[in-house]
Amino acid sequence: MPGALPIGDPAPRDGSLPASVRAGQAQRQFGVYLHVPFCKVRCGYCDFNTYTADELRGARRSDYAGQAVAEAEFASTVLQRAGLAPRAASTVFFGGGTPTMLPVGDLVMMLDAVRRTWGLGADAEVTTEANPDSVDAAYLRALARAGFTRVSFGMQSAVPRVLQTLERTHDPDRIPLVVKWAREAGLGVSLDLIYGTPGETAADWRVSLDSAIAQEPDHISTYSLIVEDGTKLARQIRRGEVAVPDEDLQADLYELADGMLSAAGYGWYEVSNWARGDEHHSRHNLAYWQGHDWWGIGPGAHSHVGGVRWWNVKHPAAYAERMAAGHSPAAGREELDETTRGIEQILLLTRIRDGLGVTDLAPAARTAVAGLIADGLVDGAAAIRGSIQLTLRGRLLADAVVRRLVGD
Repeated sequence: MPGALPIGDPAPRDGSLPASVRAGQAQRQFGVYLHVPFCKVRCGYCDFNTYTADELRGARRSDYAGQAVAEAEFASTVLQRAGLAPRAASTVFFGGGTPTMLPVGDLVMMLDAVRRTWGLGADAEVTTEANPDSVDAAYLRALARAGFTRVSFGMQSAVPRVLQTLERTHDPDRIPLVVKWAREAGLGVSLDLIYGTPGETAADWRVSLDSAIAQEPDHISTYSLIVEDGTKLARQIRRGEVAVPDEDLQADLYELADGMLSAAGYGWYEVSNWARGDEHHSRHNLAYWQGHDWWGIGPGAHSHVGGVRWWNVKHPAAYAERMAAGHSPAAGREELDETTRGIEQILLLTRIRDGLGVTDLAPAARTAVAGLIADGLVDGAAAIRGSIQLTLRGRLLADAVVRRLVGD
């Protein structure tokens, strides 16, 4: 089952936000995340808040779009009561789960609710995730007509044996088809890959990278396989049925990805992301790293507005009950103090290409920079220009860099 929610303070039933969220609002963009918690099958490695048909128990997939629309309307009231100036959504992201398991009309209904509630910026980025076997050409054309601008396909691997270990259901031969259909519809394309699957070799990974690059997508993400507690994969490893992912091999595979993607014209801009030019960066994900505001709609979705973070109840049935009652779906929340916000700024901004300004560091943290440069984790030339930017080795050890900067 999906992982546990964070432990936080009780969330008010009416969703009210403190006056502090107004501070600095003009410098923050606003985005909307819509979580669609449905999947055809649960992949053994997945720890996301997703549910198969057998796990819904008291919730109906067909009701979900209407509930998401209700939360958008609720959100608008909360933000207005907090005294926040109206802001059009600069980015909208449908994640999951598999958003495209819903009829395309449901996704359009939810996007229309965002447009009606907040408006969309003139150049708004509107993305949905999709499994390659969950869409066809007509579905993708309908998304484009409705105002979607990007689709992110869960390719994961081009090697059938690796896909089988990951319990992915699509045929790798379908990737060129869905990319072609998306292009013909006028949508931008991103491909997501996973490396470090038990049994995957460097040769396997090279095949997947070659296959992804051959599709000429605008954007490629590569994520290392992480074994999460409570997943089927974790149980298989514990029983000795599957090997533990090799961290040294994963580091080699990351370096291979960086080399091949760079050679193919993809520029690295975030630890796990490469794009064909700045215009193809995922602006929604960058907004997370840069500390902007977003409202997360749906079961288990997280939100952040002006230093207040909250998360919704997990199960679709509990979420449906909250929406039917007109209550906040939040299960808990936290107000970030200045120290926590400073640590998070280091954690997030060091992950992106543009880095973190040296002057944004506390004096004590600045003393760690020389050591990080000497250890090859931080770019010395960039530091002289005033920016903490990770080297390739630094990206591999990003968590260690953050610990040294915050003195942990």
